[in-house]
Amino acid sequence: MLSATRLVWRNLTGSGNETAGHLARVNRMTVMWCSFERRPLILRAYGRARTVHPRDHDWHDLNRRFPPHIGARQVYDLTVDLVQASCGYQVPFMSFEGERDTLDKWTQDRGTDGISSYWDERNRKTIDGLPTGILPE
Repeated sequence: MLSATRLVWRNLTGSGNETAGHLARVNRMTVMWCSFERRPLILRAYGRARTVHPRDHDWHDLNRRFPPHIGARQVYDLTVDLVQASCGYQVPFMSFEGERDTLDKWTQDRGTDGISSYWDERNRKTIDGLPTGILPE
């Protein structure tokens, strides 16, 4: 949270790049959190969002707010218009067992050039063919 109405988070390299492609067309976004322990609760933040890529002028300012990661590909910047809570009566109980290191190992093995090649091959378009803006055209 950068302010009461601004939320940012970083997106790491993955097999798809759907959010960036869809935000390029329509800048509306909903972010949802679920409580999997004790009190049943769902929280949603609705607003307007934009994708910030490593080539954008505010990339360094936003990306520095997160731990360094070679696979960082975008930061999403959401201006929150509405926050809404609802019951989570149907959300199951779950417990956290630990972080996975699979993505960290995968990106380290490929290095910067390998990740750039992966973006070119797998992240340029969404599954329905929309451009994601991951690399300059």
